[in-house]
Formats: sequence, structure tokens, C-alpha cells
Amino acid sequence: MALIGKINCVLVLACCAALTFGDPTTCDEVRKVFQLKQIGPVKLVPSSPRAASGLQVCVSRNHTCCTRKMEERYQLSARQDLLTLLHTTSSSLRLLLSRHLNAFQESFEVLMKQAENRTNALLRESYASMAAGSADAMREFFTDVGLFLLGSELSPDASLQRLLDGLFPSVYGHLIDPGLGDIDSGYAECVRSTRRELRPFGASPGILANQMARSGATAKLLLQALHLGIEVINTTDHLQLSRECRHALLKMHYCPHCQGLTQSQPCMGYCLNVMRGCLASVAEIDPLWRDFVRSLEGLSARMQGPQDLEQVLLGAPMLLHDAVAYAQGNAPYLAAQVHRLCGPRIRTPGQSASSWKPISTPSIPGQIPAKERGDTLAGRRKDFLGSLRQWRAYYGGLADQLCVRELASADSLSCWNGADVVRSYTMRVVGNGIKAQSDNPEVKVKGADPVISQIIDKLKHVNQLLQGKSIPRLGSLDHIETGSGDREGRASGDCDDEDGCSGSGGGEGRRTFPRIAKLAPDVDSTLRGVPQPDSKDHGPESSGTSTHAGRSAPVLALILTGLHILLVFKQTP
Repeated sequence: MALIGKINCVLVLACCAALTFGDPTTCDEVRKVFQLKQIGPVKLVPSSPRAASGLQVCVSRNHTCCTRKMEERYQLSARQDLLTLLHTTSSSLRLLLSRHLNAFQESFEVLMKQAENRTNALLRESYASMAAGSADAMREFFTDVGLFLLGSELSPDASLQRLLDGLFPSVYGHLIDPGLGDIDSGYAECVRSTRRELRPFGASPGILANQMARSGATAKLLLQALHLGIEVINTTDHLQLSRECRHALLKMHYCPHCQGLTQSQPCMGYCLNVMRGCLASVAEIDPLWRDFVRSLEGLSARMQGPQDLEQVLLGAPMLLHDAVAYAQGNAPYLAAQVHRLCGPRIRTPGQSASSWKPISTPSIPGQIPAKERGDTLAGRRKDFLGSLRQWRAYYGGLADQLCVRELASADSLSCWNGADVVRSYTMRVVGNGIKAQSDNPEVKVKGADPVISQIIDKLKHVNQLLQGKSIPRLGSLDHIETGSGDREGRASGDCDDEDGCSGSGGGEGRRTFPRIAKLAPDVDSTLRGVPQPDSKDHGPESSGTSTHAGRSAPVLALILTGLHILLVFKQTP
């Protein structure tokens, strides 16, 4: 039995030799492969082996089918082969990220449009006289929020301020002081200018602004993280290979052709040394990429309640409806204040009186039915992260994956070791990463690739953002804004339910969030609540009046100080 096994082994080796070496007296097989792979013009390949001359990498003591021109072409082909293989290997991961990026963007756009339509429908049912005049302002508001999510520097807070400024004249003319019909443009401008002082819409805009800031920031960060994931893949797919790496690839892939070994494959250990050397910088991405996947999971887990854009948009129509209802409920007080600031309205010729309509409770539910929305964003995030989790070790095992699945010879078969066809590779096999390459016998790694180092820095940055940590700005990722405080009843910062903050009332000045905000609910999550107007004041005027009083005291002190200084100078000889 042992003799039969030896005979079979000899036959296998003979067959392999017949397939790989071809005719030792001609270069016909080399020419066929050279032409088939479109490496270069066939005329570069000699008709028969010749003495090696001018070769830099594929040096040999025997006759060779390679020339210097062929070696140059082989080196270009070896580089392109690796880049193509990297692109093919990452194609599924790239598709996963890009497909879900587009799906999330489309979902946000659909939700924005549905929230806009729902808001207009609620206002038409309850306040038909003023709803038509608010449609354009609603469209502009939801469009601005959508643009913010897609990367613009528009602030959702500023967009809400413009919405309320545009809404107040229509609410005033139709619901608060409707007796004289439509409001003229000049008077409307004066009414608009009083909105931030009077705060006619109560606490609802502050709640919506805070929720928009939090959910908008997290949703925008999710999209930016997916953009960065695609950028990481594109960067590694277009890796700039060092001179040492290009020579090693040439030696591994095409130097065997020079000896007529067109069908040979590299030994596993040899392939691992070459690929781990060429991809040493890429392997440094591995811990950051694993952290990237975990951080996305953490962000998704926090995207609930005020940080879930879907829930916020589902509640926006009712909050805006309640804001209008609050203004109508304080109609006598607001009318008196506008008369004080802008004067009484005067009916002009052609104006017709409009009837006042009491506050009504809308029969339309404040949420969009599930069948109208389709799958929830939470469900889509779960599906996406379940698929992405399978790729968390992609960069750590990339070199090994290429050798095992694509490049190296299977165990027990003859293989190329960089110099000859052998039964096994005997050199030391190094590990992954830059530090491990100091003992690499095949590729000399001089240091980190600067382009890969840049993408690693970006990954570090976005990982800290995803984890809710505040760090210095970096690149395009510093455009994340979470809004600012407004006078409609919201102070800047986050507010959890357990904080007990109301989100309504004063706050005369505007406080702006930092451009890179702490997004996690457990980081910087205290919203400074401000007191609502006392009910005995019959409206929001009291907070505004106290604010003016608070302003006048320091002004008066400055005036008295100035007069005292003048008197001192006057009395000085």
C-alpha cells in the first residue's frame, strides 16, 4: 500500500510539472497568458528562453522568458490585480453601507413630507381660515430640516424661528383679532416683529425645538457615519502600494512565469507574508473599525424618544397644532399687547370681516398610521446593524482572507516560494499590523501609510462622536450642529424626562450649541428649564415684562455711574 501511495504521488507531481512548466524550449505558454491577461503587447515576449539581462526582481541563473519591458508590465499588472481583488472583496460591505445610507435618506425625506402634510391637515381641520396661509412656511421649515440632515449647515432651531415668525401674523389676523378681516402687509410685519417678545405659542415650540435638535443631530450623525464608512472602504480599495510591496507582488505573482510556471500559486505562508506586509497599514484600521461597528450599535440604541427622528416627526403635527391653540387661547392678552406695540388695526376699504372660530379638538390622530409609514426606522437600523456586525473583523483578517480564498495554493500541493516550486514554505510567517513586519522576510515596511493614517484619525473622531464624546473639530465631520436656544420656551442643552425641565418660558438671549455637540443622553444632558408665566398674569406678558425690568436696572446703574464720573472730573481743578 505504501508503494502504491508513493507511485500516486509521483504521478501527481508529474502531471503538475507537465501543466506548469510547459515546453522548456519555447515561451509559447508564457506568451498565451501574457496575451490572455492583456498584460502588454505580445511582441514583448521572446520566442524562446534567453539569458537573464536587466531584470531587477525576477532574477534567475537560468534562461528566462522575461525581459526588462515584460517585468515592468508584470509589476503594473500585479498592482492592479491586488487593487481589483480588494475592490471585489469589499463590494458586499460597500453595497451594504451605500444601500442603507440611501434607504435612511429616503426614509427621512418621506417622513418630512408626511409630517408636513399631516400638520397642514390638522390646521385645516381646526383653523381653516389661517391654514392656507401657513402652508408655505411649513414647507420651508420641513425642507430646511431635511437639508440639515443631508449635511447642510442650516440650523433646525433657526428654521423653527422662521416658521414661528411667519406663522404669527396669520394666526393673529385670523384667530386672535379676526374682526377686521385679512391683515395688511405693513401691519403683518409689525406683528411678526413682536413674536419673540410676546412668545405667543407657549411651551410646544420649545419642546419641538429641543426634540428636533436632539433627534436631528443623531440622525445626521448616523448618515455622516455611513458616509465615512464608505470613505474608509474606498480609501483602502485605492491603496497606494509602496515600492517594496510592488516588487513583492511581482515576485509572488509573475516571476514564476519567467521560468514557464504560468499555473503555479504561492505557498500559503509566503502569500501571508507578502499580503500582511503590503496591507500592514490597512490592518491598523481593524481596532477602529470594530469600535466603529460597536459605536453605531450604541448610537442606534440611544435613538429613542427625543432622539428618534421618526417619533419626533410623528409628534410634530400635534405640537404645532397645540402651539396655535395656545395662541388662540390667549387671544385677549395677545391682542392687547400687539395693540400696545403696533397700534390698533384699521379696516381699509375692501376688507371684509371674518368670523372668530373657537378652539377645536382635531379628530385626526397626531401620528401617521403604520401602514402609511411602512417599516419603522428602528427596524431598519436593527436589520442594518445585524448585517454590519458580520463585517466587524473585516480589516483584521483581510490579508488572510485574500490568501486563503483567492491567492495561495492549497495545502499538500506544490507551491511557489519566491524562488522555486517547493512542497512547503519554510520561512517565518509574521503577524498583522505594522509592528509585526519588522521580521517579515518578504516585504520591508518602513512605516504607516499617511493616507491610511488620515482615515484612521477620521474613524477615531466619528467613533467619539457616536459615543457621545466632545472632541476637537476634524474635517467634514465638524458640521454637526444641534440647534440653539430660542425665546419660544427652550433653553439650549439636552433634557431627559427625569430632569424635570419644562422647556417653556423666557430666555431672552439666544444660546448656541457648540458645532460639535455631546450627543449621548447621558452626557451634558441637563436642560436649563425656565419658568412659565404665572397664570394670574393671564398670559405670557409677565415674563417679558420682568425681562425688560431686569434689563433696565443695569442700564440705569451705568447711567448713574457715568454722571458721577462727569461730576468728579468737573470738580477736579
